[in-house]
Amino acid sequence: MEYDVIVVGAGLAGLVATAELGDAGKKVLLLDQEPEASMGGQAWWSFGGLFLIDSPEQRRMGIKDSKDLAWQDWLGTAGFDRENDEDYWGRKWAEAYVEFAAEEKRSWLYDMGVRIFPVVGWAERGGHLADGPGNSVPRFHIVWGTGPGIVAPFERRVREHMKNGVVKFLPRHRVNQLITSNGAVVGASGAVLVPSDAARGEGSSKEVIGDFEYRAQKVLVSSGGIGANFDLIRKNWPSRLGAPPKQMISGVPEHVDGRMLAITEKAGGRIVNRDRMWHYTEGIKNWAPIWKNHGIRILPGPSSIWLDAKGKRFQAPNYPGFDTLATLDAIKKTGYDYSWFILSQKIIEKEFALSGSEQNPDLTGKSIRKVLGRALKGAPAPVKAFMEKGEDFVVSDNLADLVAGMNQLSGENLLDLADIERQIIARDREIDNKFTKDLQITAMRGARYYRGDKIVRVASPHKILDPKNGPLIAVRLNILSRKTLGGLQTDLSGRVLNETGKPVPGLYAAGEVSGFGGGGVHGYRSLEGTFLGGCLFTGRVAGRAIAEEMK
Repeated sequence: MEYDVIVVGAGLAGLVATAELGDAGKKVLLLDQEPEASMGGQAWWSFGGLFLIDSPEQRRMGIKDSKDLAWQDWLGTAGFDRENDEDYWGRKWAEAYVEFAAEEKRSWLYDMGVRIFPVVGWAERGGHLADGPGNSVPRFHIVWGTGPGIVAPFERRVREHMKNGVVKFLPRHRVNQLITSNGAVVGASGAVLVPSDAARGEGSSKEVIGDFEYRAQKVLVSSGGIGANFDLIRKNWPSRLGAPPKQMISGVPEHVDGRMLAITEKAGGRIVNRDRMWHYTEGIKNWAPIWKNHGIRILPGPSSIWLDAKGKRFQAPNYPGFDTLATLDAIKKTGYDYSWFILSQKIIEKEFALSGSEQNPDLTGKSIRKVLGRALKGAPAPVKAFMEKGEDFVVSDNLADLVAGMNQLSGENLLDLADIERQIIARDREIDNKFTKDLQITAMRGARYYRGDKIVRVASPHKILDPKNGPLIAVRLNILSRKTLGGLQTDLSGRVLNETGKPVPGLYAAGEVSGFGGGGVHGYRSLEGTFLGGCLFTGRVAGRAIAEEMK
């Protein structure tokens, strides 16, 4: 047999597993349907956020974190409620991952040259009780170099193994079937696609020019989720969130199609938690799209006023950056697939960041000078470009024209100027005192007790309608598809399990296709910084487990 292991998917999890297998001297065949330019998959496009616990960066920012506090937050966020079945392995993976994030994760990455931006972000702030969803403290560590910075060391390791003949990489090889023999997975077959010079993230031709079949002792599936497959998203949409969205935009390239889930299921693997998925509520259409329906997520600070499609302010804890799933539920209950931010120039200058490596050229390019430029007056250049060119933005010096522009943009004339003005005036009156009954204002002020938020993330509380804080800005927010939280159920070695809970011989999975571990390490919600981390962890575990088993 020419290869010890076949890895299906050259995203982050596949690269990590391949690097580990190559280090162990195993001969690996790495297959991917996309051109070589797309090596690294979705991870390359990410903001590069990593969930770490009690890190040096946290301690320098005065944050007191602990493994116990993180586990409390994880359990409150995940809401595991299928623990005797679908959540059994997901919870075990969660325990192992929290241990990893508190111990070896940072030093392992640091030894490969990965560095962390010094200001720790506070994602998914919760807004519920102490044991409910959300991060009690900031834990979102941004990789210096964003997504490309986290992909680079693993791509480098894989390419070294390609040079020394341990790894063979075949792009444009689309797996259509996992080959089985006597109940074991022994290889993969599929179609060779026409060579493509499509740039990273662009759609590539699916024209078939040949076929292939390869066999190996082990097969690892690391093919990602269903984020760009709107048909599968709608098919699996949970009834608890109402009807699936009629209108969505995509936060991932077209190749994130979920094909390998059904293919692996046919080979005996079990898919669990199909109804769990992670979609953002603050999506904007990219004015310069790279892939079909390309959307970008706003990473908001806590100060913007959030209104539903009819102009009604959302209730607690549906504030910007607090509880994504609760806000998605609230939006869907309105009967519309979009909502609105209204904010001031003062807010957008400090609180708007855009997710993605290409939207953060300063961090991605590791330019200290450009990062320091964020402190200057005015919105960051990528945000300003959306203000000027993005179809979801309305900018005006007065509220009447702003609301008129919002109605024109939606084409539905649902917004009433007097009602919106009443709500904003009521909110602005609460700014006069340091105390308030408006819980969003309390949260804004509370956030500024954290040094990182006060310096770079949360605007000083102010009256939105005061002209000196203008102009006024409205942003139409779309539902943005992103992550699959369920997937192939795996044990703590990454072995794919069948319907009876037994490992399918020869079959492993890592990354999003496995629900980032166990078929659903996150449960219902993510604490953020845990998608890249889940790919890193599951890829490492599976790669090392396969190598150990094959000794």
